[in-house]
Amino acid sequence: MNADYFGPVARPDEETEQAARARHEQLTKPAGSLGRLEELGIWISACQGECPPHDLDDCRVYVFAGDHGIAQGGVSAYPSEVSIQMLANIEEKGAGVNAIADIAGATVTGVDISLDHDAEGPYRIRRSCGSIDREDAMSEEEVDKAIRTGVAIADAAVDEGADLLIAGDLGIGNTTPAAALIGAVTNSEPVVVVGRGTGIDDEGWKLKVAAVRDAMFRVRRLRNDPVEVLRRISSPDMTVMAAFLAQAAVRRTPVILDGVVVTSAALLADQLAPGARDWWVAGHKSAEPAHALALRHLDKEPLLEYGMRLGEGSGAVAALPLVKSGVSVLRNMATFADAGVSTKD
Repeated sequence: MNADYFGPVARPDEETEQAARARHEQLTKPAGSLGRLEELGIWISACQGECPPHDLDDCRVYVFAGDHGIAQGGVSAYPSEVSIQMLANIEEKGAGVNAIADIAGATVTGVDISLDHDAEGPYRIRRSCGSIDREDAMSEEEVDKAIRTGVAIADAAVDEGADLLIAGDLGIGNTTPAAALIGAVTNSEPVVVVGRGTGIDDEGWKLKVAAVRDAMFRVRRLRNDPVEVLRRISSPDMTVMAAFLAQAAVRRTPVILDGVVVTSAALLADQLAPGARDWWVAGHKSAEPAHALALRHLDKEPLLEYGMRLGEGSGAVAALPLVKSGVSVLRNMATFADAGVSTKD
C-alpha cells in the first residue's frame, strides 16, 4: 500500500541562495566569520525565495500526542497516563517546550492524535495503537486518515501565514517505535538503536531491544513502502508527524527537526515526499543513540548538542534563536558600502 498523497517537492530557490551568498560577501565582516549562522540565513533566504529574507515572525510548534501499545511491555519507566497529564500541562503552558518557546518567540499547540483515553477531537485517529512487536500499529483506514490529518495540519498552518514549523512529540513509549523505524530505514541492529528513553534500567533495556527486534522483523521486506512501514510499526501520532513534515516541504516551508522521535518520522517523510530533507535543519542531537544514525542518514549536522532528550519539540525550539539570528545578520547587517567601511581591496 503506497497511495500518492504528496505533490512534488521543489528545492529551495538556488538563484536566491546565490544572491544571499553574494550579499554575505558585502556585509561588514570578514567572509565566513559568522560560520553556520551565515548558512542558516542563506538557507532561510532560499526557502523564502527572498534576499534578504523576511523575519521569522510566525513560528509554530505542534506537539503530536499519542500512546503506544508497546508501552505495556515494560519498555518505559513511566505509565501511559502520564502522556495525558503532560498534554494538559502543555495546554496550560507549564511544560518545558512552553518555557523555551516563550523565549524563542514561537507558539505551541498540543494535538491529541491517539492518547489512551475516550475523547473526541478534530484530529483524533484512535485510542492508543497496537503493540508493534506482534501486531500492526494501525489499520489501513487509520494510517490513511493519519496521513491526511498531517497534511491538513501543515496546510492550515501555511495558509495562515506560518514562516517556520516545528514538530514535537509526546507519548510514553514512543522511543521504541522511533528506534524500530530508524533501525529499519538505516539497516541498523536493534542493540545499536535502542537507548534508555525515559530512564529504563538494564532489564527494561533488554525488553526494549527485543521489542524493537521483533518490530523490525515485521517490516524487513518493506523498506520501499513507507506507508506500510508506518502502518505496521509506528503509531498514529508519528504518522501524522511524518505527513506534517512531508507536506511542509511540499508547501515550501522550512522546518527545524527535534529529537529522535521526530527525526524517525522525518526518515519516512523523506521517503513519502522525496527531497523533503532540503527544507529541514536539525535543531539538536538527542542523547538517544539512534538519533545520530538518523541524522547521518539525512545528512544533517545538529545545531546544538546539549544532551537533551525531553522531546516536545524542545530541542528544536532551543535552536530557533540561532536560525533567527542567521536571518537577522543577512537582513539587518550593514554592507561595506552602506557603512562607509573600506574593504580589504
